[in-house]
Amino acid sequence: MQIQLRTDNNVAATAGLTDHVETTISTGLTRFSGDITGVEVHLGDENSAEKSGSDDKRCVIKALVSGYAPLVVTHHAPTVHQAIDGGLDRMKSLLERTLDRRKDHR
Repeated sequence: MQIQLRTDNNVAATAGLTDHVETTISTGLTRFSGDITGVEVHLGDENSAEKSGSDDKRCVIKALVSGYAPLVVTHHAPTVHQAIDGGLDRMKSLLERTLDRRKDHR
């Protein structure tokens, strides 16, 4: 499964952040690795680095699943790491619902 990280101008795509995203996503989605061909993770700070606010960090995860249109989830949180974790939880839930539906129709 290929994982790509994209960030806006307010979030630095450091090597540490890239490693964290790749490890977190690949570990979290291992169960679905046979169905997923790729994952894109978009991180952003909606209020920019100059302003603070609650839940202003955004994580959008797009999973490319064989036989389906891309599956996309969004999660907002106070920190980038919390946004990633929340987005991953939402994606796992969406994948479970989507792929379990496919198994029910076989």
